[in-house]
Amino acid sequence: MSLAAGTRFGPYEIVMPLGAGGMGEVYHGRDTRLGRDVAIKVLPPHLSQSPEFRARFEREARAISSLNHPHICVLYDVGCEGEVDYLVMEHLDGETLAARLERGPLPIEPLLKAGIEIADALDKAHRQGLVHRDLKPGNVMLTKSGAKLLDFGLARSVVGQGGPAGLTQPITMSRPLTAEGSIVGTFQYMAPELLEGQEADARTDLFALGATLYEMATGRRAFEGKSQASLIAAILERDPPAISTVAPLAPPALDRLVRACLAKDPDQRVQMAHDVKLQLQWIAEGGSAAGVPAPVAARRRSREAFAWAAAAAAGVAALGLGAGFVLLRPPPPKVTRFMVEAPSGAPSMLWPRLSPDGTQLAFLATDSTGTPRIWIRPLDALTAHPLAGTENPGRPFWSPDGRFLAYISDGKLKKVPVAGGPVVTISDAPGGADGSWGTRGLILFDGSTSDSIRSVPAAGGSVRAASFLHRGRNDAYHAWPHFLPDGRHFLFLAYPPGASEGSIMAGAVGSPTAKEIGRTEGRVEYAAPGYLVYPREGTLMAQPFDLRALRITGDPIPVGENVTVGQASGHFSTSGDGVLAYRAEETEEKSQLVWVDRAGRRLGDAGPPAQYRDLAISPDGSQVAVSIAEAHGGSQDIWIRHLARGVTTRLTFTKANDVWPIWSPDGQRVAFSSDRSGEYRVFVKAASGGEGEDSLQHVPGGPEGPTDWSRDGRLVATTQRSASWDMWVESASGKDPPRSFLQSP
Repeated sequence: MSLAAGTRFGPYEIVMPLGAGGMGEVYHGRDTRLGRDVAIKVLPPHLSQSPEFRARFEREARAISSLNHPHICVLYDVGCEGEVDYLVMEHLDGETLAARLERGPLPIEPLLKAGIEIADALDKAHRQGLVHRDLKPGNVMLTKSGAKLLDFGLARSVVGQGGPAGLTQPITMSRPLTAEGSIVGTFQYMAPELLEGQEADARTDLFALGATLYEMATGRRAFEGKSQASLIAAILERDPPAISTVAPLAPPALDRLVRACLAKDPDQRVQMAHDVKLQLQWIAEGGSAAGVPAPVAARRRSREAFAWAAAAAAGVAALGLGAGFVLLRPPPPKVTRFMVEAPSGAPSMLWPRLSPDGTQLAFLATDSTGTPRIWIRPLDALTAHPLAGTENPGRPFWSPDGRFLAYISDGKLKKVPVAGGPVVTISDAPGGADGSWGTRGLILFDGSTSDSIRSVPAAGGSVRAASFLHRGRNDAYHAWPHFLPDGRHFLFLAYPPGASEGSIMAGAVGSPTAKEIGRTEGRVEYAAPGYLVYPREGTLMAQPFDLRALRITGDPIPVGENVTVGQASGHFSTSGDGVLAYRAEETEEKSQLVWVDRAGRRLGDAGPPAQYRDLAISPDGSQVAVSIAEAHGGSQDIWIRHLARGVTTRLTFTKANDVWPIWSPDGQRVAFSSDRSGEYRVFVKAASGGEGEDSLQHVPGGPEGPTDWSRDGRLVATTQRSASWDMWVESASGKDPPRSFLQSP
C-alpha cells in the first residue's frame, strides 16, 4: 500500500513516504492541529489481519509509550482509520547510523557520544523491563540533538525471566510476540543465544550494541558471511578482528569494552547497559583517550612521549579543507592539537609544508580567480596570504633558514622569497614532482624523465645525479627525496616496475651507493627527535629511527588517521622541532550511479554506492567502465559494470591509480591512464579482462591521458595533462611512436 500526499488519518496528513520495513510503511506527516511535523507509521490492511503483526504493532505502541527518554523516539498518538492502524511519532531530522556508516567509520569523539546515548537509552528500556531485540545501525537515528533509538517492533518484556533486565514492573503484555524458539531480529547483530533459540534478555541487546560499536569504530561489520549459514557460524564460533587492527588510533579501552559486549556466553558478557555507558564515559572523559595512563619519566621516555602524542592525535578532527597538527616533543611540553581551515573561497588546501622552525605553514590553494598559488599561514595568525608570482605551482618545500620556498612548475625548479619578491628559476626539472632543500645549500628533486634523484645548488648551477638506479634491485625510478638534518644524507623511495610500494633508501650526496632501510607505500620524512613518518592505508605512522646508524630501531606508532594519500605521497609535513602537520580527509562520500532522462529526471540506480571517479558508457550502452577509489584516498582501479545483469567486475588489479577509461568503437577494449610506472601514461586492455595489456609509447613532458579513439580502433588520441595540454595521436597497439597533433606555443 502506498499513500498519496494529502491522505488524512484524523488530524494527521500524509506529506511524503520516508521508507518501509517489516512492520509497515513510514511517512512524513503533518499534525494539522498543532502545526508540527510528525512521522506516521502505518500497518497495511493485509498485515492488520495477521495476529502476529498486529501484536507486534500494538507492542511497539505500548513499548514506546512506556518510555520517556531524550534518546528514544517519542510516541505522540496511536489510532485506526478504517482498516489501517497507525502510530504517530516524533519526526526526526537526520540520518540513520547505517546511512552514516556507508561513508566509513565515525571519528572517536562522535562515536563515543553516540555510544553513550544509545547505551543510556537501552538502560532506560531495560529498567522498564523491555528488551529491544533488533538493535542495529538502521534503528539508530543521528540528529542534531543526538542519537535516537527507533523501532521497538520486536521489543518484549523480560520480567519473570530472571537476569538483569527485569528491574521494574513491565508494560502489560497479552502474549509472546513469536512462537517459542523462533528467531527474530537482524542476523549480523544477533547474540549467539538467540540463534540457538534461547530467550532474550538485556544481554542480547548488549551483544548487538557491541556489534554496532565495532562497526562504528571500523566501518566494517563485526560478523560477516557469504551465506546465512556462514554468518551464523561466524557469530557462534569466531571473534571479529581486534578494532586496533582495522582502526589503529581507536582507544584500546574501547576494544576491550566491545569484546566484553561480544562474549559468546551471556554470563561472561557485560551485564548492564548502564555499565557500558559508564565505560564509554570513562574513555571519553579520562586522562588518556587510549585508555592508558599519561606518560611519565622513565627508561623509555621518548617512546612513551611519542605514544602519548599518538593518543592525543586520535582526537584531531578529520578536516576535508584543513590540516591537523600534533606536537611530537617529549615531556614536559604539553601535547597540543589544532586545525587550520582553507582560505575563504578555496575548495581545499593541499600539500601542507611546515617551515623548519614550525611557525609557518605553506600550502597550495586557489585564489579568488580560481588560480592555484602557494599560500603562507603564520601559525600565530588567523589568516593566510598567497605568494605573488606562484601561479600553477607544484609542491612547495622550504629552505633551511625559512626565508625561501622552492617548487617545480612547467618543468622548471623555482624559488621565491617568503617575504615577497621575484620568482627565480634555478634549473630545468622536466617531469619533476617534489624536492628537498638541504642545510649545505643543495636542492634535491625527482623527475620522471631521468628516473633518479637529481641535485643542484640552490643558487643555480649544474644539475647532477644524486641517486643511481640499482638494476640488481630492479629499480624503475626513484622519487620523494628528503634531506636528513646533516644536509648530506637523504631519504628517497626506489620503485620497481609497476609497483605501488617502494624501498626506503638512505643515500648520500656524492656517493653512488644507497642503503635500504625498509619498505613503504608512500613518501617518508624524518621527524625529531628520531622517527620516520610515513602513511599506511590512510594512517600516519611514526617509526623509531637511528639517525647515525641510518636504521629503524622499533615498531611503528600511529599518530594520525584519515590522512590524505594521493599518488603514494601523503599530505603531511614535519618541522625541525617536532611539529607534525597533515591534511586529513572527511570520511569519503560514496556516490551513486543513476539513470536520468533528457529532462534530468532520475529514473533509477545503475549500481551500488561506491567512490566512483571517471566513467564512460560503452558504445552499445550495455556497460560502464568506471574508476573506483579505495578508502582514505587510496589507489583507483578500472571496473566494468554490466548494466543489464547488474554485475560489476574488476578490470585492473594494480595498487597504482588506473583512471580515465575510454571505450574503443567496437566496445572490445578500454584505454586508460595509470601511474604504475611513476607518471601517468596510457594503456589499452581488453574489456573482457585477462592478463594482457598494451602500453602505448610514452610522450615525455607530463602526465598523459586518453581522450578518444579513431573510428577504426587503430589510434588513440591523448592529452598531456600539464600546463601545455598538448595533444597526441598514438598507436593503440603501442608499436608505433606517438605523433604530435596540436602543441601549445
